Amino acid sequence: MLEIRTYPLGPIQTNCYVVYNREGECLVIDPGEEGDRIIAEIEKTNGKPLAILLTHAHFDHIGAVDRVRNHFGIPVHIHEAEHDWLGNPDLNGSSRYPGLPLVKNKDADQFLQEGELNIGPFQLEVRHTPGHSPGSVSFVFKEAQFAVVGDTLFKGSIGRTDLPGGDTKTLLQSIHDKLLTLDDEIVVYPGHGPSTTTEEEKDMNPFLNGFS
Repeated sequence: MLEIRTYPLGPIQTNCYVVYNREGECLVIDPGEEGDRIIAEIEKTNGKPLAILLTHAHFDHIGAVDRVRNHFGIPVHIHEAEHDWLGNPDLNGSSRYPGLPLVKNKDADQFLQEGELNIGPFQLEVRHTPGHSPGSVSFVFKEAQFAVVGDTLFKGSIGRTDLPGGDTKTLLQSIHDKLLTLDDEIVVYPGHGPSTTTEEEKDMNPFLNGFS
């Protein structure tokens, strides 16, 4: 049995997720900002983090990567298509917004590939879902019936495609092939805003007409 906790963080309120098992081991997904808060929340539960997983490397999803990584001594996983984005403000987008700090992290420790992924006792599926960015991925926890999809799909909307490497046709194809093929009951946890289900998005999402 898994438990997922949601923490909207930073000026853009990016959702950071922490997925726990019964033993208190956990995975940290998209620590975008407020690293000290993430650490405090995990330590409050006596959690034992095993890894950081990144849906993609835009600045609002990676701002606290090194703070959390260094504190717990855990590896960072990202898709290889964005292997050099973590430390490059021009690629991760932090240089586009004057007044916000430039995000420069160390390189990732592991590269994600499409397919099954085992981290300690956690079993999940990585689905490459490009379109919002070239290395966007979704993490599917089939037994627990939920998926963390980053900025690929939102409740009633889809990810933006006007950033470097974005492409609307590719994004819609990713959603159709990799997300709408999941069971209708799968709960979808996006990078911003509330959760939804694949069934709800098939029925109600105006951007997906013709794909359901």
